Amino acid sequence: MRILIVDDSSMMRAMIKRVVKLTKVPVEEILEAGDGAQALALLEAKDVQLLLTDINMPVMSGADLLRRVAEDDRWRNLTRVIISTDGSEARREQAAGLSVRCYLQKPFSPEVLRDVLNDAAATARL
Repeated sequence: MRILIVDDSSMMRAMIKRVVKLTKVPVEEILEAGDGAQALALLEAKDVQLLLTDINMPVMSGADLLRRVAEDDRWRNLTRVIISTDGSEARREQAAGLSVRCYLQKPFSPEVLRDVLNDAAATARL
């Protein structure tokens, strides 16, 4: 499974990457992007099975990224997860319209992310 972590904070990307490695879920590659535009370029270049994205980012927000992903059939099987500090009801409703598998609010426990990864890995094998 190839994972793309999208967050404008390099520290948060490193933390998520560390948690992914601690889960022991088999991962082929972990890619990183600092905003939605960089993420789209990586999605164009690589076959990604799991997208973990923040919402609030400069250049292109996570919501805009998810809208672009939802509009393109190439990524219809991409598992999409939001990891954000913004857990407002409005944001969660917005996410529901973007085919998001789940919405994790920062801070989150490693066990929750492990469960998300296991679910995505099982889906990728189907």
